[in-house]
Amino acid sequence: MTNKRAITIARGDGIGPEIMDATLKIMEHAGAMIEPEFIDIGEKVYLAGNSTGIPDEAWESLRQTKVFFKGPITTPQGGGYKSLNVTIRKTLGLYANVRPNVSYAPFVETKHPNMDLVIIRENEEDLYAGIEHQQTPEVVQCLKLITRPGSEKIVRYAFEYARKNNRKKVTCFTKDNIMKLTDGLFHKVFKEIAKEYPEIETEHWIIDIGMAKIADSPQDFDVIVMPNLYGDIASDVAAQITGSVGLAGSANIGDHVAMFEAIHGSAPDIAGKGIANPSGLIHGAIMMLVHIGQPEVATKIHNAWLKTLEERVFTGDISKGEKSVGTMAFAEAVIERLGQKPETYQPVEYKQTDNANEQNTKLDPAVKNRPKPDVVRALDGVDVFLFNNEHTPDEIGEKLEELAGPEFSLKVITNRGVKVYPGGFPETFTTDHWRCRFQLTQKNGENKDIVGLLNRIHDANLDFIKTENLYTFDGELGYSLGQGQ
Repeated sequence: MTNKRAITIARGDGIGPEIMDATLKIMEHAGAMIEPEFIDIGEKVYLAGNSTGIPDEAWESLRQTKVFFKGPITTPQGGGYKSLNVTIRKTLGLYANVRPNVSYAPFVETKHPNMDLVIIRENEEDLYAGIEHQQTPEVVQCLKLITRPGSEKIVRYAFEYARKNNRKKVTCFTKDNIMKLTDGLFHKVFKEIAKEYPEIETEHWIIDIGMAKIADSPQDFDVIVMPNLYGDIASDVAAQITGSVGLAGSANIGDHVAMFEAIHGSAPDIAGKGIANPSGLIHGAIMMLVHIGQPEVATKIHNAWLKTLEERVFTGDISKGEKSVGTMAFAEAVIERLGQKPETYQPVEYKQTDNANEQNTKLDPAVKNRPKPDVVRALDGVDVFLFNNEHTPDEIGEKLEELAGPEFSLKVITNRGVKVYPGGFPETFTTDHWRCRFQLTQKNGENKDIVGLLNRIHDANLDFIKTENLYTFDGELGYSLGQGQ
């Protein structure tokens, strides 16, 4: 190996520069063939007036090197600043977040010494689309977006990861007993793709009991795939259960670019004290080295890190009252053990495989470029959302019955998803936000019919704030019923 691999590096905020310098020093002594391109992103870029937290020249570096090694970032509170992590992941199409969670008993205290699971989290969709609106003085909304292509990409990545890493089982977590369309689609795609991997065991858990099982019996899991928000929460819980969230690294994989980091935040309360644990970023570096085709260096660093723990060299977050060392002293301890293998822990060995080759992180083009399904979409009605803090449900309903016209019939009015007209209960708590469902009375309705309905509602001095068209797809409802409908 003679050519150095260019990578983009951001030291980050808070403890970021300390743990990054420590990790880079380990990589240098281990023989990593990298050519760093340093960029500034994060808090000081935000505060300099750039609302994205990342300047144009940083984007250019990322697009050139296609590998990003990043320290933790601070997003300033208030001011409408968007999460830089989310911006980077979505802009560069880093659809798969890969978080290994391994227990390091007996040297790191944990109640689950046999834990070794990988959480693969969808990284671009779900509530992290960040599409929010305040619609009335009392009600705000956040749109949960789940797409079939996005679900197919992440589920297939999970099965491919399992196959290439000799994992035996893939589990799916959703909440499709409640969110039957969004989470229901994710679960449906999981079942479809699972049929292509008959050698791999599969199962599905509702997210609440699934999270409880991670906390109680994580050794029962192998690879877990789930939508974005659930994956964010589950991966931090799983990492903490191993003994410390500060030990875990993560990879963010896309078709063109990959990003590697620790999973923890910037911890500004201990910044500059030299006591932060660099282990999470070290594990991010190990994953990066495998990705760029330097598995021997990754193996050397990982085994030296395990040997360091075996010899009870700890930073303060995991020392549990024992003598602890600072950030750079821990890095130097790892460097001293480069070339050694652990004795209590099982030594690791990374090999050059398709999974480790950055040129093979892309999905099969035949999968990506599959033909679009031929689905018959038909307009079935419209939900009209009203702002109202004056009229009762019956008063609104009676007025809307008159306004429905020959094209529509008013089927139901809900408030926070619960039916309040016709026949609602007086005990139901209501806000100023009302969903009024109009069903087409005949087939072949058009958007112009909805425009006519909205004009009648406007002329009646009712304040509509939003509409959602209702469709059927191949004759199946493409919308959920209200509670009590």
